[in-house]
Amino acid sequence: MRKKYSAVVVLMITALLVVCANNAMAQPAALSTTVTAPSSSVANPADAGVRAHTNIKLLGTGRMIGTPQYYGPPFPGYFFETPASIACIYGLQVPFAGCNPNVVFLNPNGGSRAIAIVDAYDDPNAYSDLQGFSAQFGLAAINPTSFQVVYAPFGGNNPGSCLPGPAPQPPSAAAAGWDLEESLDIEWSHAMAPLATLYLVEAQSNYLTDLFCAVSVASALVSAAGGGEVSMSWGTGEFSGENSIDGIFNGRKVVYFAGAGDGPGAIYPSASPNVVSVGGTTLSTNPNSGRFLLENTWQDTGGGASAVEPRPSYQNSIAGIVGAYRGTPDVSADSNPNTGVWVLDSLVFGPGTWYIVGGTSLATPMWSGIVNSAGSFAASSRAELTKLYGGSPHGPSGFTDITVGNCGIYIGSVAAEGWDFCSGLGSPKTYSGK
Repeated sequence: MRKKYSAVVVLMITALLVVCANNAMAQPAALSTTVTAPSSSVANPADAGVRAHTNIKLLGTGRMIGTPQYYGPPFPGYFFETPASIACIYGLQVPFAGCNPNVVFLNPNGGSRAIAIVDAYDDPNAYSDLQGFSAQFGLAAINPTSFQVVYAPFGGNNPGSCLPGPAPQPPSAAAAGWDLEESLDIEWSHAMAPLATLYLVEAQSNYLTDLFCAVSVASALVSAAGGGEVSMSWGTGEFSGENSIDGIFNGRKVVYFAGAGDGPGAIYPSASPNVVSVGGTTLSTNPNSGRFLLENTWQDTGGGASAVEPRPSYQNSIAGIVGAYRGTPDVSADSNPNTGVWVLDSLVFGPGTWYIVGGTSLATPMWSGIVNSAGSFAASSRAELTKLYGGSPHGPSGFTDITVGNCGIYIGSVAAEGWDFCSGLGSPKTYSGK
């Protein structure tokens, strides 16, 4: 008697056959190993406390253009990460030996309430690119209710305030270079929490006054949805008086995440005690088999002791490491562009443009989505951070402690057992403790 298979099983088998066939027929083109950064990620010291930069790194130009294969990685044979391979490595789905991005297809399937992404400028292709990304990797499809773009007004005179009146459409992100940031943020927060309502809140510019206004708009949206996360991949150099505006990140039932940066030292708002600071790691992969080997530090991750923010109580257990000031990062995830992820962004070079992207701008929306899918919905960032630290330098279960590698100024910070300046408490390990 002939066996009957479900449509889902047939789809997975078909997709696997397509990938195998493509891998057999085509050898991937060689990629540059040079790491570059878009103009939006150039940190100008004069911008500290005034304007923010993104935290994106690319492998070469990071760009591949062409007709993608039917399902899974858009171009076969490479070992850059997909939603399913990240879910495999971080224990968010049923484990599959090796977690090769070309042969794993089980995506994260959780998420609820809301995640709000805050970025500068407008990407008019955000909706269509997120649609394309979701279809390529078999994620839950979006609709005008589950994904919305919201324009924030111009910022007011006080941090976090907005000018009255309707918000105009912000200038194009293409000229400012923030389009790739927006695509990265919405695609990878959706990848980690595909069932959460997702808002992209676009600030009028990358001036902090405008971005902090957008944070206030995002906070209101998430609070109204019953709680969730606000993701801010951008940052600025620390500045005098920053601790006087930390109250911006105190929305009701909102947990805030910010990238720790792509270079040594602390940046803001990652250094705020009311924000979960997210650093970067490296996912080492066998170059012949695509098998995941181990997670170690990313030498270019941001991290260090704040020069302004006093040590919060949830870090008292690591006072011997951080001293009297706030230590960053709190947590970490894949950020090395050499072990980066696929991102679809069509705004500048047209349809079918895929990028290989890393930087703590990647780890930040990842963590936002993972915490959303964990479903605990803490009342505040401090409540979430108290839970993450768990009252000891090792934190609770639910982390992979990164003990291999180094980072920091002169590469002088070394990964160690427990919390360290390179990876904080570590990277995600299942949804436990989040």
